[in-house]
Amino acid sequence: MSSNPLLAILPGQTEILFDAIVPEHVDPAIDTLLGEARAELARYETTSEPATFDGVVLALERMTDRITLVMSVLSHLEGVVSSPELREAYNRVQPRVTEFLAQITLSEKAFARVATFAAKKPSLGVLENRFLEKTVTDFRRNGAALGRQEKERLLALDVELAQQASRYAQNVIDSAGSWDLRIEDASSLEGLPSDVVEAARQSAEAKGFMGFRLTLQTPCYIAVMTHAKNAALRERLYRAYNARAAQGTNSNCNIIYTILRLRDERAKLLGYKHHADFVLEQRMAKSSEAALDFVAHLEQAARPRFEEETTELRAFRREFEGSASPELAPWDVTFYAEKLRQHTCHFDEEALRPYFALDRVLAGLFDVAKHLYGISVRPWEGARTWHPSVQSYEMHEEGRIMARFYVDLFPREGKLDGAWMHGLTHALDGGPHLGLIVANVSPAVGQRQALLSRREVETLFHEFGHLLHHSLSKVPIRSLAGTNVPTDFVELPSKIMENWVWEREALALFAKHSVTQAPMPNDLLERSLAARTFRATTALMRQLGFSRLDLALHTTYVPDRDGDVLAFARAVMGRYSPVALPDDYAMIASFTHLFADPIGYAAGYYSYLWSEQLDAHAFERFARAGIFHVDTGLAFRSTILEQGHAADPMDLFKRFTGSAPDVRPMLRRIGIAA
Repeated sequence: MSSNPLLAILPGQTEILFDAIVPEHVDPAIDTLLGEARAELARYETTSEPATFDGVVLALERMTDRITLVMSVLSHLEGVVSSPELREAYNRVQPRVTEFLAQITLSEKAFARVATFAAKKPSLGVLENRFLEKTVTDFRRNGAALGRQEKERLLALDVELAQQASRYAQNVIDSAGSWDLRIEDASSLEGLPSDVVEAARQSAEAKGFMGFRLTLQTPCYIAVMTHAKNAALRERLYRAYNARAAQGTNSNCNIIYTILRLRDERAKLLGYKHHADFVLEQRMAKSSEAALDFVAHLEQAARPRFEEETTELRAFRREFEGSASPELAPWDVTFYAEKLRQHTCHFDEEALRPYFALDRVLAGLFDVAKHLYGISVRPWEGARTWHPSVQSYEMHEEGRIMARFYVDLFPREGKLDGAWMHGLTHALDGGPHLGLIVANVSPAVGQRQALLSRREVETLFHEFGHLLHHSLSKVPIRSLAGTNVPTDFVELPSKIMENWVWEREALALFAKHSVTQAPMPNDLLERSLAARTFRATTALMRQLGFSRLDLALHTTYVPDRDGDVLAFARAVMGRYSPVALPDDYAMIASFTHLFADPIGYAAGYYSYLWSEQLDAHAFERFARAGIFHVDTGLAFRSTILEQGHAADPMDLFKRFTGSAPDVRPMLRRIGIAA
């Protein structure tokens, strides 16, 4: 297949012909690339060339550049335009690629070359020395020092773990995509914003029936939970959403057990107590004990206010509906919380939506980045994408293209829920990087442009922060460049960008009415800012519940002792919920952060809160100097965004802030500390 577009994908490339890739390209491309990589490994293991940093260390990285890039592209396509044919092809080649990549780190000859070179203590630069040390460590952490039988078992574990994680993600896509609720009577939708009702009508029309169609896609689900007066409707969507991939042919229940078992066995085979200690050894937290202590400290600070917020919500419902009203159910919490916000803060989140037109939000986001980091963003004309709705842009600085990137923002069937940034290629020679942003925000309705919620605006700022980390990297070694940093540090550049969504000076750049173009009225802005900490501790506790569950599953959970994993997860999460969770609550079956990747955020979900600590602390420097203070923005760029993993994250953080992380700014931000 001479015109196979997958074989045209090269490291450092600034465009990928996404629209030309079809499932039939997958097997021949991967077979070709695996053949080339295996031949390169054989040459590497047997060469008699003099040992140099380039020939010993960088050669190992170059060996996997093309195959990992192509698999990254295929994994991306499987997550955004999944089809039975693409999935079948991807599932066929994934085990072969995983096995080969594991064979490299298990190669005695390859490890011997690296170890021998390192033992000679060559005279290298700081970055080269760091990468050499990382390479030796990675060999040891991935089993290079094990015996033959242990290596064979580790190889089998890696292959099966990759397969199970992929199946988990695919089940979530299929389970969510196969569910909808078709409604004939518009009165059932009372309370929903008119745009949501119209979108539901259009969705039904697209499926060939009259009425309204609700799905589990994020914009629809959140709108129903927040605004639908029909409690039975809220309950139905709540139960369906939190039971995704928990039953039937798309069930992930057995897969969860398998992934936990594989991770635990792998960690023990490598000499660690459990998966969490294996993972956290190379994170900022360093150990599961430190991560647990961090979570426990936040919980201790948050629980008193959390209980007060819960009491306030229950009292409000009784006041709102009378003393005979039933106890709050899980599907009631968001609905009555929004009513309470409107009552106490005189503020309705939906009032902001007309001021957050998507095109203007994107322009404002790019303008914020220009003020902070001196870059400009322009349309990338003629880019070939994987779906007609995908937009494409270029990032410029002083006449040079720094990066190109794709933006895929709307939910659709065959696309994974959530939001993420994916760094496709690193241009190690100073050329443009290539990346993408994916989200699932509220789409346009009829002829009217897409209007976003503030949370959706935050999501775009967050993911663009990741993209800046990728696109502004100046590190010339792929494994140390951009976002290739510990997960409890990688969220700092993204979390910190969310702050500008709450700053009036930044909002003035883009928060204009979609029809009149008038700026957001000052009283609405004031009320929205005053409501920032509304039930913030309840939101924090939810994140603490996820973090505690993740760490428990990867440190102490034993099925024979602790029982059914769904019940175990429900019990843990119940301690962080303002109301009792129903018996069919099975969020863990669709917890893709933990189980849709062999490693991913497993034993590292606390990273979001850890990075929020870093973000709140670091943003204080911006707050003191001015949110668009040029020198501060350039300092963050030079010490954080450009550095990747070229230095220890703690050292990079201290360079910018002048001190070690302090949790107090985070607690002050959410209103539970002075």
